[in-house]
Amino acid sequence: MVGRNILEHTSALKYSFLTPGRTDLNLLNSEDVLEYFKVHKPTIVIHCAGLVGGIQANMKEPVRFLVENTDMGRNVLMAANAIGVERFINMASSCMYPKDHENLLEEELILSGPLEPTNEGYALAKIFTMKLGQYMNQENQKIIFKTLVPCNLYGRWDKFSEKNSHMVPAVIRKIHKAIQNNEISVEIWGAGNARREFMYASDLADFVFFALENWEKIPETINVGLGADHSINEYYKVVSDILGYKGKFHHDLTKPEGMKRKLVSTKKADDLGWISATTLEIGIKKTYEFFLDLEQDKEKV
Repeated sequence: MVGRNILEHTSALKYSFLTPGRTDLNLLNSEDVLEYFKVHKPTIVIHCAGLVGGIQANMKEPVRFLVENTDMGRNVLMAANAIGVERFINMASSCMYPKDHENLLEEELILSGPLEPTNEGYALAKIFTMKLGQYMNQENQKIIFKTLVPCNLYGRWDKFSEKNSHMVPAVIRKIHKAIQNNEISVEIWGAGNARREFMYASDLADFVFFALENWEKIPETINVGLGADHSINEYYKVVSDILGYKGKFHHDLTKPEGMKRKLVSTKKADDLGWISATTLEIGIKKTYEFFLDLEQDKEKV
């Protein structure tokens, strides 16, 4: 999702991109990755690749989420370092922050406390990649590796599968299905009081190009988010209003909700003069339009 949004951004026209897919390059194979870097000699790397999923997927396969994301981060960073990449943007995750921290999550809080168990494997892999980049910066005596820590994301090219989607696309799919099936009630995991910060993915893409154009000003690690959040129940309400769902909601209190709150501090980005431009309502509308396009494509097949 992030990579495709970067390629769709208007500023992408200023650059010549290499976009190897899985059939072109296996990021889990260190020799293949190094050879690819030696052949193509990229000067900038934006590392967005990863195994991602929601609570269900993370809880079901913690070994895979830990090992594959660690391997990908290590292989790409080591290859970039080996050929002397000039600028490297590592895409991390706000799940790296300590669990149950209800105040704003500042970059300095990473590694200051225990992680949320439901996605601990993924978080540890992201922390590993961030720290490896920091160590390389120390050894190189110049900052060429920088880590962006986005809040939760949604948007075009998101995953809407029942097995591995994040919350916003999952809500869109559930409510769309409820409307189609004339369901009078939709289930919400937990009490719905946990608070989450979701940013439209194209806004993260915008910050990527902002970072490239203001490279020297960007700190080694920086949050990218909204600085505002909503409860799970509120997200369901917004999606329902936009899709036109008139039914009710019921809560399954036996299901996990994850962290009570996860709101990143955007002070560093604010000080640089960058803010996220897309409102939740506009972002949901655009994401739903993308979802409908996917559904129409399925029907054609």
